[in-house]
Amino acid sequence: MVKETKLYDLLGCSPTASEQELKKGYRKAALKYHPDKPTGDAEKFKEIGEAFEILSDKDKRQVYDMYGIEAARGGAGSMPGGGNPFGGAGGPQFGNAGGAGGFHSFSDQDAFNIFSQFFGGSSGGAGSNPFGGSSGFGGGAGGNPFGGSSGFGGSMPGGFSGFDDGHSHQQASAEEETYQINLPVSLEDLFVGKKKSFNIGRKNAQGQKEMKQFDIQLRPGWKAGTKLTFKNEGDFNPATRRRKNIQFVIQEKQNDIYQRDGDDLIYYLPITLKESLLGFEKQINTIDGKRINIRKVNPIQRDEQNRYPGQGMSMKGDVNKRGDFIIKYKVDCPLQLTKDQREAVERVF
Repeated sequence: MVKETKLYDLLGCSPTASEQELKKGYRKAALKYHPDKPTGDAEKFKEIGEAFEILSDKDKRQVYDMYGIEAARGGAGSMPGGGNPFGGAGGPQFGNAGGAGGFHSFSDQDAFNIFSQFFGGSSGGAGSNPFGGSSGFGGGAGGNPFGGSSGFGGSMPGGFSGFDDGHSHQQASAEEETYQINLPVSLEDLFVGKKKSFNIGRKNAQGQKEMKQFDIQLRPGWKAGTKLTFKNEGDFNPATRRRKNIQFVIQEKQNDIYQRDGDDLIYYLPITLKESLLGFEKQINTIDGKRINIRKVNPIQRDEQNRYPGQGMSMKGDVNKRGDFIIKYKVDCPLQLTKDQREAVERVF
């Protein structure tokens, strides 16, 4: 008999649900209420993430079943006698960093971290992008948008630990150092929201270098400067006996074809002076490969441009929501004219 069923209800599961049933429930609920979906609800999405974090950890789930959500979050005051939920000094210790009174303060970023870890890993289902982007590699992020393995027993991915080791709650409560790594990404990958996988060198507890694979799920439309944090995934810090945090910062690679302006994409079409005066007919490809026919019969005016709504960059994490595709004209004017050319221009104009 469980004390309460709220977390199970959020995942649409019963208190007897298996690990696979919990994953299935989380997948359905998280996709429905993700803020980037039409049915999205940011607060509900956060609650679903916390429910999965607690119930996917067998120790936290046991505490939740016995004493309720506040105890599972690490609040000693919500347990009988205000102490160890197992009644003895030698049992597991609770009190994750981030909240007053030892509570684990579950944030919006935590919810996105779990989401990306889940859908980026093998449990996300064939490495598919839950928002329709092309699949590439395994792993996920945003949850981090860049996380590790998808096994949700014991420690949660992306630095979400079930419980600390009982050595020092003061150490656990201090925010670990975060260092940044720039992550160059092509405009095409940011358009579809591809998955990326790469190795980063880090130091272990013995000071030796080791390689850690990070699997990153980009979301369609992400902009340069987007930050993705992996808690406790960096170099081992001897002072705190924990790993430092890694924060990836999205950088846009220079594109030889398109120039991004917010959610719009600009294409500079080179034309000759003759074409600018007499007209032309050309085909241009958008970023998703769609062809646009351009036909001009009159001279191109200064600063003339053509705008195609809904053919630009992905926006709000959805490839179906897009900015505009803007064509601007780059006239190739000659640096000098021959005598005959000068005379011809003078005769015409």
